[in-house]
Amino acid sequence: MTVDGADAKDFDDAVFAEPDLDQGNAGGWHLMIAIADVAHFVRYGDALDKDAFLKGNSTYFPDRVLPMLPEALSNGLCSLNPNEDRPAMVCEVWIDKNGQKLKHHFMRAMIKSKARLTYDEVEADFNGTQKIEGLGDLLSNLKGAYESLLINRQRRGVLELDVPERQVVLNDKGRVISIRPRARYASHKMIEEMMILANVSAAETLEKLNLPTMYRVHDRPSDEKLASLKSFLKSYGLILPDANNPTPDDFNALLQSGHKSASALSSSLDEMVLRTQSQAEYSPENIGHFGLSLDKYAHFTSPIRRYADILIHRALIKGLKLGDGALSDDEAAAFEQIAEHISATERQSAAAEQDATDRYVASYLADRVGEMFQARISSVTAFGLFVSLDEYGADGLVPMRLLSNDDYQYDEVKQTLTGKRSHIRFMRGQLVDVILKEAVPLTGGLLFTLVSKNQRRGSRRQRAGNRSFHPA
Repeated sequence: MTVDGADAKDFDDAVFAEPDLDQGNAGGWHLMIAIADVAHFVRYGDALDKDAFLKGNSTYFPDRVLPMLPEALSNGLCSLNPNEDRPAMVCEVWIDKNGQKLKHHFMRAMIKSKARLTYDEVEADFNGTQKIEGLGDLLSNLKGAYESLLINRQRRGVLELDVPERQVVLNDKGRVISIRPRARYASHKMIEEMMILANVSAAETLEKLNLPTMYRVHDRPSDEKLASLKSFLKSYGLILPDANNPTPDDFNALLQSGHKSASALSSSLDEMVLRTQSQAEYSPENIGHFGLSLDKYAHFTSPIRRYADILIHRALIKGLKLGDGALSDDEAAAFEQIAEHISATERQSAAAEQDATDRYVASYLADRVGEMFQARISSVTAFGLFVSLDEYGADGLVPMRLLSNDDYQYDEVKQTLTGKRSHIRFMRGQLVDVILKEAVPLTGGLLFTLVSKNQRRGSRRQRAGNRSFHPA
């Protein structure tokens, strides 16, 4: 069966689980992770391939998707739609009761997905609030296998960040009706862990076959970022364990200690740790994946929306002699250039998605200019304060010229602004009351001013009175 968001149109992956019948693996699981066989349809050098390479990946906006592949493929022939025969690349895996992978192999297959389920439906089944009929023990088996994989995840020490993603909800006329944090359920994490398992298996297989591999790599944080973080944390009495060569577990320990503290910093610590991390990218040279604590990792599970995954499929087809659509020598020779290109298209898409979301948020807030909001200082600079409205995921600027009538000194190490006369100090993570001064949908820009003592009482009344008319 497939498990995706309610608004998904393309289904890359379908999953299956059952208890391992091998008596030597008591409590273990047998998994099958079926991935759309895009290489069956898209061959190196043809028009479809050239266009997919040029795009590098699909781009997802609140109101539409710009697919890497034509819709007839992405939503049709390649998509693992329910009750329809579809070619797939299948990763068959056996794990023990602690989620440790025992063995795996890949095959090409024709599959027929039993059901198209959403994350909400699966979560409701897991919670017992609404059971899904007609699938036998499949969901309970998947949940059991996921719980085993979680044990392995915790043992590895994966970087655990809690940075909410914004979801812009539109009506049928394309207008924003709400902005809310995107839900993160056990059902999401279950699919993610199974995709990670298949991705690791793909990288291990190609390395064993001595074939070119398009790794998904994530380097450790740079020395410069670590030094900056260490100096900043010191002023708040927080310490990053082994600050010279931290592991993901060291960052997790920092997050736990920060969240337990009563400091203003605790609310924005996850975001700060995220900014310290290096950017993940594609590379034919393997340096491992720092955030996932993995030595070998590749993207195999989303070939409908990522060109890197098509390359991994083609390499597996070549190495395992699985038929037509194998990696060509010309492709293999160009892996370094391809990696640079698809890493760049990924960054380009991420920036476009962020810009589009910012514009929708600004449009949503445009009729609320003059209202007061509670904001959190997300960054302190020499030219003002960047603030976030956690309720809407909106980010804006309080420029220095709109701060109170004082001269402010900027401390780059502590990232604070302190008034020379008033001694008022602004720091990252601090909660402040702000008034929305400008919202520009064309650019996504939001401009705020801090609330003065004289404004605060009246503005709070206004904010409380208007909140019911603009539900989040």
